[in-house]
Amino acid sequence: MRTKHVVVLPYDEKWKQDFINIKNELVDALGTLAISIEHVGSTSVEGLAAKPIIDIDVVVKPNDVGKAITALESIGYIYEGNLGIEGREAFAYEGKGHLMTHHLYVCPKDSQELKRHIDFRDYLRSHQQAVEKYCKIKLEAAKLYPDDIEKYIEHKSPVIEEIYASMGITK
Repeated sequence: MRTKHVVVLPYDEKWKQDFINIKNELVDALGTLAISIEHVGSTSVEGLAAKPIIDIDVVVKPNDVGKAITALESIGYIYEGNLGIEGREAFAYEGKGHLMTHHLYVCPKDSQELKRHIDFRDYLRSHQQAVEKYCKIKLEAAKLYPDDIEKYIEHKSPVIEEIYASMGITK
């Protein structure tokens, strides 16, 4: 699912419940395959403006990635491969109109991409100044580039890099 029109909204408390609703369906399908199901991305950070799309990482043992893909396909998810990013397997879906729009990834527990998602989320959750700065640039980028997701991403990238640098991470 690729964003065509960029919309960034103020943080919505409802996103917590939206995540839980999706997670419940995933738990039913995955059972014990999932070590954890993580709400990541901007909707997981209280007070942060975000595109209204829930980002979810399903964490599995490295040997269980294939089983998780099969289980998710059985409930309507469409496996898309890693889409060029090592350490995560992406899914599209159909027939999930009862759930909030979401991006779903399966990540082995030792994945660097998973670690990056969790570390970024946790950093923002405990650094309000970073949330405020990131929020401001996201709203600005959405206003400047409502029909160009690539330019939106490019515009906010320096702030993301600055946050990573504050975390002691260089890309």
